[in-house]
Order: sequence, then C-alpha cells, then structure tokens
Amino acid sequence: MDWLSLPPLTALRAFAALAETGGTVAAGARLNVSHAAVSQQIKQLESHLGVALVDRSGRQLRLTAEGQDLADALTLGFGAIARAVETLTGADADRALQISATPGFAAQWLMPRLSDFRQAHPQIDIMIDPTPRIVSLEPGGIDIAIRYGTGHWPGLEAELLFCSPLVAVAAPRLVEGVRVETPADLAELPWLQEFGTNEASDWLRRRGVTRERVAGLVQVPGNLLLDGLRDGQGVAVTLHDWVRQDIAAGRLRLLFEEPGDAGYYIVTRPGVLRGVAKAFVSWLRRQAVPVK
Repeated sequence: MDWLSLPPLTALRAFAALAETGGTVAAGARLNVSHAAVSQQIKQLESHLGVALVDRSGRQLRLTAEGQDLADALTLGFGAIARAVETLTGADADRALQISATPGFAAQWLMPRLSDFRQAHPQIDIMIDPTPRIVSLEPGGIDIAIRYGTGHWPGLEAELLFCSPLVAVAAPRLVEGVRVETPADLAELPWLQEFGTNEASDWLRRRGVTRERVAGLVQVPGNLLLDGLRDGQGVAVTLHDWVRQDIAAGRLRLLFEEPGDAGYYIVTRPGVLRGVAKAFVSWLRRQAVPVK
C-alpha cells in the first residue's frame, strides 16, 4: 500500500490508544482529547477501511479480529517510529542497555568476555537478564536478545553469532560399564537439564526415545549445569562449545553429537538501533570466534 493512501494519522493514534487502554475515556485521557473525539476518530477510521475494528455489542468495547490485526501492526509501527525519534534526538541515551540471554550463554560465553566491552565502553550501563524464556523485544525494554535456533523468529531480525551443534555428554564414571550404542540406552541413566527448558526430553524424542527415563531428571540453572555434569550427576544435552575443553581433558565423554546448522543469533527489533545497542552488536561480531 502507498503510504499516501493510509488513513489519517490522528485516527490511527486514536485507535492505537483505544487498543492499549481498552476504553475511549482512558484513550482520550492519554491523547488529551475527549472520549467523544476518540469515538469519532475510530468511526472515521472504520469508514475509511471499510471494516469494523471494534465490537460494540457488549457492555465493554472489544476489538474485532481485524481490529486486533491493526492494533498489532500499529504497536510495531509506532514503536519503530518512537525508537527512531529517540535515536535521532538522544532521548534514551541514558537508559541502560538491556540484554536477554540464556543462563548458559551468559555464564559460559558472555560474562567471560564482558570485561573487554566494559573497558572499551565504560560509560554504558548494562542490564543482563539471564532467562531461558523467549522474552518480547518491546520499545523501552530489551534491546538485544541472544537466542539459540536456526534464525527464524517472525517480526524480528536475526544475525548469526556462531554455530554450535548439540551434544549429549556425561562424566566418564557415570557411563563406566554402561553400554551406550543408541540414545535409548541413555534412558537408564539420570539426566540434568537447564531449568525452564525441555532440551533433554526434546532431544530424546527427536531420536525416537519415547519411554520414561528410569533414573529421573534434575533441573538446574544453566550456570550450574556443567558443575553437575563434571560431578557425574547426570547426562545432559548442551552445546559442543560449552564442553569442548572438558571433552578434550577427559572430564566429560561425548556420547552423541547432533548435526545441524543451529547456533546463537543476535536478535533485534526491525529498525534503527540506538547507539549503545549498535556498539554492543559490533562488539559481539568481533567476539564471534570459535572456542579453541
């Protein structure tokens, strides 16, 4: 659609405010106009588009399916505009850089390297959210997420940081005398898994193992997973890069390796990144070298 044929911006703003606040009175207060003016703008918008955006049949206004689609698009669009304005004017320059990453990535990859970034950019405040959850990248919130996968997250931009296959590993003493020829043989052993994920179950299911694990499963924070592995407390599925040195030193035994092109990606919202986020992304690219 040609942007010149879009509905009036005032009508779109009124509808976005209604969708966010849930009522014409609250939307009017946000826009500093009367609720009647909000209602009029939305009716004009519906007339312009030729579709109903609001269901008025009940006591409370509800968005129609078409209205929800438009509201979602406006959230992205107005958010991108707000970020661009903030970047151009420096309005959010003092806001801390917010990074979301899995606990394993934060502990094994990011924190050992972070002092290098701090030395280069001592003026930048950083907040790291170590969580296995896929968080939403909203304006004014998380700037950059580091996610493991194949790079396909709808509505977001993803740049490969580094590839690393998944591996199943265990301490040699845990599997001593155990015949491990197929993934099904691992169901007899205890397992460790990063808290908040389903890596162990998902890996076994992909390998055709559907029966229950005999010795159970212990979930631990990602930064404690390697300690449990080295201590012989269970088998775990993790990234090859995280255990490369342990395998080479004989502290862990490589049981299976899963081929594939998955890896860690730098994930951001579409549009212009603010200055501190640009600096961090540039630094991540320079750090993206294979672990020896």
